Amino acid sequence: MIAIVYPQFYGVGGIARYLDSFLSNLPENSPTIYLITGDEHQVKRRYANVEIIHIPFTSSRFNLFFWILAARKIVKKLYAEQKIQAVNLHIPPLIPGLFLPKHIPLILTAHTTYIGMSGKFYDKPYFVSQWNDVEIAIKRWIETRIFKQAAKIIALTEQGRQELLTYGINKPIVIIPNGADLVAFKPSQNIEKTVDVLFCGRIEHRKGSRAMVQVCKNLIQQKSDIRIVIVGYGDDDVWVSEQLAPHSQNVQLTGKVKFSDMQAYYQASKLYVSTSYYEGLPGTCLEATAMGLPTIAWDFLFYRGLVLPDKTGYLIVPNDSAAMAKKIVAVLDDVQTHARLAVNTRAHVEAHYNWADLSQQILQVFKH
Repeated sequence: MIAIVYPQFYGVGGIARYLDSFLSNLPENSPTIYLITGDEHQVKRRYANVEIIHIPFTSSRFNLFFWILAARKIVKKLYAEQKIQAVNLHIPPLIPGLFLPKHIPLILTAHTTYIGMSGKFYDKPYFVSQWNDVEIAIKRWIETRIFKQAAKIIALTEQGRQELLTYGINKPIVIIPNGADLVAFKPSQNIEKTVDVLFCGRIEHRKGSRAMVQVCKNLIQQKSDIRIVIVGYGDDDVWVSEQLAPHSQNVQLTGKVKFSDMQAYYQASKLYVSTSYYEGLPGTCLEATAMGLPTIAWDFLFYRGLVLPDKTGYLIVPNDSAAMAKKIVAVLDDVQTHARLAVNTRAHVEAHYNWADLSQQILQVFKH
């Protein structure tokens, strides 16, 4: 039926977790799917009706070039043997998209775009891009070539769709959101909530690391006994640690955490808070929502639909740290409101972000 091409299936990143969830929730009658991936950090995994093809890989651009040349040969062979009718490429990274055979139909899943990741999609600058203008121009040129080759494109959010439209795309764009594993992420009523506020994700400018620190300081001023946990790591680690060091009684920085340990942090927390300026697939927010945590985040398009104001959480004007802190404290102090939001969050994910349903939707795109 189809070959999925992605080199880092065994990583801890959002796309790797997305693919694992998709394959884990395929229906019993699903046609065979071929997953072409790298062997870096390989662990034993099995999925019904999925054949995993490993190509030696290490995380470097140089190695990625040789990896995709090997993947290209495999894709051509599968197509010639009529085992597949199309290729499903997940980006980023972009390099594989330049070397896929052009005679084989391409279904593209665009998790992010560089106009989005660079902050250029917004009317006002919220963060300084890690790439200069020349680098962004090159990346966008590569993206445009890949978009032109694609027969269909899957976006994960409405913001993702709108970002794609800035590239002049005139072909079908289907929005199928990321989902949550409702079995792995299930709230327990028997675990004490000892953490008031949970932040999780990469600690970097694009993810709102500087605003996060300001929100934490505002929270401590308003609620002296508040308990905050920050799960994650990134380029802004040192600055964040220095800024929050005087507040160690209120704030715990965990650093890098295994994916399997995340459930325990969600279980122990009352609220999920995000100061991120950009998300392609807000995976930690989905996981937290599945665990019954109301979300308070900046009001960006990628959160709308997932965070429903006064139903599953609240959206705050970006960079209004004082307003965000005030809303967090208000929800923590109002037991009835918090309980109502917590019930709604789980129900919302079950209805709209259940991987059992989303996998069926993706298969329909592959078939037609």
